[in-house]
Amino acid sequence: MVVIGRMQEGQYTQTIYTYIKQGQFVEAIDCLLPEYENNNTSRAALSLLGYCYYQIGDFMSAADCYGQLIQIYPDHEQYKLYYSQSLQKSCQYEAAMKASFTVDSPAMKEKVVKLQAAIKYDEDDLQGAKSMVEQCASDDPDTESNLGCLLVKEKRYAEACKKFTAAMNVKGYQAHLSYNIALCHYYMKQYALALKNIADIIEKGIREHPELSVGMQTEGIDVRSVGNSATLHETALVEAFNLKAAIEYQLKNFEGAQEALTDMPPRGEEELDCVTLHNQALMNMDTSPTVGFEKLQFLLQQTECPPETFGNLLLLYIKHQYYGQAADVMAENTHLTFKMDPYLYEYLDAIIVQQSSPEEAFRRFDDIANRHTDNLRKITKLVQECRQNNDEESVKKAVNEYDEALEKYIPVLMAQAKIYWDKSNYNMVEKIFRKSVEFCNEHDAWKLNVAHVLFMQQENKYKEAIGFYEPIVKKHYDNILSVSAIVLANLCVSYIMTSQNEEAEELMRKIEKEEEQMSYEDPDRKVYHLCIVNLVIGTLYCAKGNFEFGITRVIKSMEPYSKKLGMDTWHYAKRCFLGLIENLAKHMIMVRDVVLQDCIQFLEHAELYGKQVPCRIQPPLATTTAHEGKNTVTYEARLLKALLIQVSDM
Repeated sequence: MVVIGRMQEGQYTQTIYTYIKQGQFVEAIDCLLPEYENNNTSRAALSLLGYCYYQIGDFMSAADCYGQLIQIYPDHEQYKLYYSQSLQKSCQYEAAMKASFTVDSPAMKEKVVKLQAAIKYDEDDLQGAKSMVEQCASDDPDTESNLGCLLVKEKRYAEACKKFTAAMNVKGYQAHLSYNIALCHYYMKQYALALKNIADIIEKGIREHPELSVGMQTEGIDVRSVGNSATLHETALVEAFNLKAAIEYQLKNFEGAQEALTDMPPRGEEELDCVTLHNQALMNMDTSPTVGFEKLQFLLQQTECPPETFGNLLLLYIKHQYYGQAADVMAENTHLTFKMDPYLYEYLDAIIVQQSSPEEAFRRFDDIANRHTDNLRKITKLVQECRQNNDEESVKKAVNEYDEALEKYIPVLMAQAKIYWDKSNYNMVEKIFRKSVEFCNEHDAWKLNVAHVLFMQQENKYKEAIGFYEPIVKKHYDNILSVSAIVLANLCVSYIMTSQNEEAEELMRKIEKEEEQMSYEDPDRKVYHLCIVNLVIGTLYCAKGNFEFGITRVIKSMEPYSKKLGMDTWHYAKRCFLGLIENLAKHMIMVRDVVLQDCIQFLEHAELYGKQVPCRIQPPLATTTAHEGKNTVTYEARLLKALLIQVSDM
């Protein structure tokens, strides 16, 4: 904090302008505020405060300063323009447009028209914005870039990219134009080209502005916030890192996405822009769901809320089974539902209806699915026609359109199937999947779920399940630990149930070998794949009534306890022990004493090693927290041990 009283006489003005020249706008504001408080009509203080507030992104305060200046100096056209710009930046579009009409200077006409075009653009009035842009000089590079922005809104990305490139050829390299080009490539799914432009922005930002501390947070270095300075805005580093995170997220490289967010110049949470806050919430949802929900709920109340926030918040509520909250948010924000993709709105609405009326939800899903399949057939026909005409560009465009349409159809199909899955009517689930084979037979999610439903029907369906599980595993055979443990476990069980024991053993040896290699490279990392495979096999034997072999398999799978005892592995193990205790209590089975002793010894080991292992994840929006002592493996192991001793003495 600057202390005015300590400044030498005659250095006041020099100090303020030095701060401004060096981009230290917060320090300049600290100097100017006492002067403004002493004389709230000081033109110099108000003008400089307005400029400094604008530079740090506090547009409301900037508008307040320029508003006061207009009252004192009503004939000063520059202040009117700055006032309108500040209102536009603070999302007060109606007031900004009204203020822009008060600027009468012919010399500022071009700037006023550009500002009015920006206001119309922000209000999603594309026709109004276009008419304003067309009033500008055709040889002005800004006209090209503004037309490019309008084309992006119209989803004409290839044309927009050409406009931005033309503007850059005239203006020279500009970070924001390079970002706009990268954004067009992103929308066209040309991720390599997008990443190339992003890399140029980041490299230039690091080289020219080392003070922005790019990458320091990722390295674990404690650095101070760089604030929302004009320099940071000019470099487009924040936008570039957000886009890089989005690309990595789309490519399923979630670690890379998180790293992109931590690589950006450090700022305090209160200084973060809405897009960064939104991306942080999404990309850390698996590790910090409670914080993620809080950020998305906060964003929904903001004027500058990213348009994706509403849909993403609703989808996450559905994912975490908070159907009531999803319904409430939809009811409270009906103005946002009109801006949603109609298919997404209908899908979410059907999901919410399903909680009270599964039959009505199925009917709605069926209606949505029929429209999706009709659209997919039309696109398939279009692809064939383009291929017959040897139009490679149109083929590529139509194939991308087909992939996008399929990605919209798959969630509807899965939601429809889940209604019967929840009723354990696996035969009906299979029928639903069979109807969609025409479109989905190459889709990984469809193949995986078909495999699961065949596996759940058991008996004569294991061979068919193998036919769907095997390609998934073989596709990632060189990195088998990237395959879900339950997929590997179900495939092993299917092999065993079809007397293909050698194949099961070979798969388990492959998993064991990769786990050993990973343990060698990272001794502290816990890997549960082989453990879960053995647990599922043990569970299968327990379900068939062979508790002695099944329980023994479960116990062996958990060794060594320090590396294999986790929340997921304990979930499988305790189910087997509960089944054993229940059958012993009902006198339905007899178990040898040596097996019971092994069980008690296992539970003692679980009690010893499970003090820091939670039994279940706390729901992100839970109003009450589970008792710390009871939500541990140690606590549950003691309970199971007490029950086992009690029933074995009966």
